[in-house]
Amino acid sequence: MTLTIILLLVVALIAFIVITYNRLIAQIEAVRNNQKQIDVQLDRRFKVFESLINVVKKYMDYEQTTLKDVVALRNQAQVAKSTGNEQARIHAENEISKIAGNINVVFEQYPQLKANENVQQLQEEIVSTENKLAYAKQSFNDSIEVYNAAKKSFFTTMIVSGFASKLDFNFPYWGLTDEQIKNQESYTVKL
Repeated sequence: MTLTIILLLVVALIAFIVITYNRLIAQIEAVRNNQKQIDVQLDRRFKVFESLINVVKKYMDYEQTTLKDVVALRNQAQVAKSTGNEQARIHAENEISKIAGNINVVFEQYPQLKANENVQQLQEEIVSTENKLAYAKQSFNDSIEVYNAAKKSFFTTMIVSGFASKLDFNFPYWGLTDEQIKNQESYTVKL
């Protein structure tokens, strides 16, 4: 009788460890998948920017600088991604987002450009892409939060420490720098 109880407890403990291990692996893979979804949206944004800049080229000289800046920042982001430097990658991609915001200012300066159907369609694509990118970043951060909460729970912590090389990761959240937050907090609309 006691041997059966001990055996059942051992089986329950092993089952708990296996289930917890598999749940954490699934959460890690969800974080990685969400990170790849950000990559998909960043690639889409870059392609839309290239198309937009090509259309804009016939209207102004500004686009050369913009294109060079976007390409340079995109290259920085890709190098940072390949070296695993997520903070540098986040910074470069956030700088590209700033350029996206400045493109609307350019449209205001060139009314004939603003009226062009291709430009309007591309402008809508940029807004759509930025929205999808924001959603992908939010999903990424949410999946990190779920993973971090799970790995820090009481019994799970022991399992994570036992399989640290496979279960203990510190994923960086996708966010704004302190300087960007300060600039946004002090931003006022001037009409």
